[in-house]
Amino acid sequence: MAGSEVGADLWVSEYITPWDIYVHGITQVLAYKKTAYQEMYIVETGIYGKALVLDGKWQSCTGDEFLYHEPLVHPPMICHGSPSKVLVLGGGEGATIREVLRWQTVEKVAMVDIDGEVVEACRQYLPEMHKNAFDDPRLKLVIGDALEFLDTSAEGWDVVISDLSDPIEEGPSFQLFTKDYFEKILRVLTPGGFFVVQAGPVSPGEMKLHARIVNTMKAVFPYVQSYSSHVPTYGRPWGFVLGSREMIDSYPDTEKIDKLLAEKTTGGFRMLDGTTLLGMLQVPKHLREAIATEREVYTLAEPPKFFGKGSTKS
Repeated sequence: MAGSEVGADLWVSEYITPWDIYVHGITQVLAYKKTAYQEMYIVETGIYGKALVLDGKWQSCTGDEFLYHEPLVHPPMICHGSPSKVLVLGGGEGATIREVLRWQTVEKVAMVDIDGEVVEACRQYLPEMHKNAFDDPRLKLVIGDALEFLDTSAEGWDVVISDLSDPIEEGPSFQLFTKDYFEKILRVLTPGGFFVVQAGPVSPGEMKLHARIVNTMKAVFPYVQSYSSHVPTYGRPWGFVLGSREMIDSYPDTEKIDKLLAEKTTGGFRMLDGTTLLGMLQVPKHLREAIATEREVYTLAEPPKFFGKGSTKS
């Protein structure tokens, strides 16, 4: 193409819809493994740094992961105000627990991920993501199934974070976006606890999955709040859903949030503060309407199925 210079010979083609592809230029493959659960690549990209790719789906990369992990972790922590015990389901890169452990009030974090080989590869090749969070004495790492953990856990958790891979049919996570799963989450939440789930894209052509996850959450939680953040390497804005027995303030006081973060967290934020959170909680009209008209509830018998896997080509 005139005026363009291509800087990669290897490309990860991520199928966004049946008509759209995001092609990521790769400069180096750092690790590859077909585990018992999924196909994993850890790669170096041209401008966004290192990335984790599972089953051809872009998970996160060092260049813009803060636009995903800060919105995922901190809104439920802020809503609680002083979380002591946090449960993370998924989160293989270690970036989610990294953000959780920035809260000085946190005394215990349990991270449950089904794929130990992915976790170990991330520990080795993505130190920029986890920043040694796996070595924090407050962390208990469990390699196992999230549903089994929830069924056998007798503990209560102030915040539960569901940071799972997309629910593609061949992957390990498609059952974990269902009413059955959310009911298990509610059982282990403390009375004033908050739950958050990464809940798919909210672009106009794809937001039905998100709207249905919100509707499924409403079948379980008394209070539910949708919000989103634009993540460039995902190719579209990404949705999250908060759930709780407690009311969720969609118009929080920005100065109070900034004060809370200054007093109870360490390390500083790149994206999130009181003003950012206030903005994220203002759901656009087209998405509000899609959520309001959605009636389907995902169950284990009828779970969601996310579109497609990707491929790697040179």
